[in-house]
Amino acid sequence: MPRLKTYDLFISHAWRDDDDDYNRLVNLLLAAPLFKWRNYSVPQHHPLDASSAPFLRQALDRQIRPVNAVLITSGMYVNYRDWIQYEMKLAQHYNKPMIGIRPWGAERIPVAVQQSAAAMVGWNTSSIVRAVRNYAI
Repeated sequence: MPRLKTYDLFISHAWRDDDDDYNRLVNLLLAAPLFKWRNYSVPQHHPLDASSAPFLRQALDRQIRPVNAVLITSGMYVNYRDWIQYEMKLAQHYNKPMIGIRPWGAERIPVAVQQSAAAMVGWNTSSIVRAVRNYAI
């Protein structure tokens, strides 16, 4: 069997609003068969010091620059979260493909995510993994 590629992924999130979605997505990816990945996101139990905007911008840059793709759980909150918008701008700056993930039951997806994402997928392990394999650099 050939060696599996290990995908370096950044999962966009805002701890106050979507830690359950973030953890659910991490668990889906960890349980995906024949899929190897490294998480470049910051875990909730070891958050970045967000007291300084310049420090946070530099830290996000260090996290996003080396990844193969950026995953965005695309609830409507992204329209109101400057940091998630900044993460999307960094991904665009570094030509990192973004994969938008529609939350369960969501009827509306932010236009910014729809326009920026290489793919929009449902909250389904095989769809997410397929999009990563198809679009990650």
